[in-house]
Amino acid sequence: MGISGALAAISAGSSIAGGISSKRAADNAAIKAQAAAEFNAEIIERDIGLLEKQRGIINTQFGIDNKRSLSAFNREVQGTVIASAGYAGYEISEGTPLEILRSNAREMDYQLAVGEFNNEVANLQISDAQEDSRLNAELTRMSGQATGMQLKAEGRASLISGLGAGARSAYNSGLFE
Repeated sequence: MGISGALAAISAGSSIAGGISSKRAADNAAIKAQAAAEFNAEIIERDIGLLEKQRGIINTQFGIDNKRSLSAFNREVQGTVIASAGYAGYEISEGTPLEILRSNAREMDYQLAVGEFNNEVANLQISDAQEDSRLNAELTRMSGQATGMQLKAEGRASLISGLGAGARSAYNSGLFE
């Protein structure tokens, strides 16, 4: 087998070793790509929890605002009408003072309905943002998996290429004869 045979064997062996090394590196890169995608997805999913906390704050504030608005309405608006009419000597249970109280109550009902609608819209926006975050996290994971699969395929291709080059080198130098 002489020097040329030994060089051919070394060449074949290095081609195979290079293919194995490339495969191992690609597999490691695939693992890292999937880990990075999972980390990014977890960060995105953290936003879902923050949005849920925001929803709680908005709903709590809505309840407090409604309670305070009703209290202020009864105390300041309706109370002023009742006190003014009573002070002037008008009967409150009929006529203009009653119409004013009813009109004020209708306006308050409208304001409460608008507030409830706005609160519902805010909750829908939060739900939409949460779903968007869930989908982004899922897409990030899928992207990491695809990248990992691509890197593994490239590693397998390198391994096959290295094995083929090593076999070709060995065959061309007559090692199989």
